[in-house]
Amino acid sequence: MASPSRHRSSDASAAARFSGPLTRLAWITDPHFDHATLETWQQWIDGLLAEQPDALIVTGDLSEGDDVSFQLRRLVETLDRPIFFVLGNHDFYGKRIAETRRHITQLARELPQLDYLTDCGPILLDPRTALVGDDGWGDAIEGDFECSSVRLNDFEAIDDFRGQSPAARKSILQQQGRESADRLEEKLVSLPESIDRVLVATHVPPYREACWYHGHTTDDHWAPFFVCGQVGRLLTRMADRYPRRQFVVLCGHTHHDGIAKMADNLVVHTGFSDYGELSTESLIRLDDDRIRVPREASTGKFSKCD
Repeated sequence: MASPSRHRSSDASAAARFSGPLTRLAWITDPHFDHATLETWQQWIDGLLAEQPDALIVTGDLSEGDDVSFQLRRLVETLDRPIFFVLGNHDFYGKRIAETRRHITQLARELPQLDYLTDCGPILLDPRTALVGDDGWGDAIEGDFECSSVRLNDFEAIDDFRGQSPAARKSILQQQGRESADRLEEKLVSLPESIDRVLVATHVPPYREACWYHGHTTDDHWAPFFVCGQVGRLLTRMADRYPRRQFVVLCGHTHHDGIAKMADNLVVHTGFSDYGELSTESLIRLDDDRIRVPREASTGKFSKCD
């Protein structure tokens, strides 16, 4: 499935569909709900509802295989608010990439509360702010793929990669990154002039500088699988092309947190995750002057920038 067709039009207004501006957005990444006990799930839900966010953003790795659909339905049944999400690499385990996307696209079309951002045009959160997103993929553009000693579980757990040669795997990774960048570019260039703030949700960090692990950023061995370089290059072009727009990127994948300021109008927030634990990464606020992503350091080591 090279390019999912969008089920929301490019001028779709989430504010209109969900009765009012969405200015308080809870964000969680890499929850791996299949690793959390029912008690952990309920504690997280109770805390989330106490914050009274207008919507939830999930930046991938909800679960694995068929359980992804179950977890999305459980979120819909529990939360009376929109759920914006992208998929992560674990969400594709046990199937082909295209098959998973088709299934999740259909599920989101059946449940109006769900917005699979890879399949959506820009979502208008308020008159000035748009939300766009795409799954992204570690696309073998950054780092040294050929000399890397890293062997991902993805290569056995996702049908597209199983049994393929290293060269074929590299080609698939690069294709996935290219398609993610192409879909995002179509959405970003379609935004009306009135939009001066853009929230971008994706799973894989789009830059080395945003690929955090224990307070440090990635090396050449891990970068091919943990950075979506083609999405990063696109975002750099867009930030340069639209200097008056504020671009705020939300991602995960590394399970370690950090903030990377790539330009005056482009900041990337990478979220923290720990298997079996659930915690909301931030309660994002759309203030009059900017998108604010308040953070508390989960590891205590990430580099902060204003």
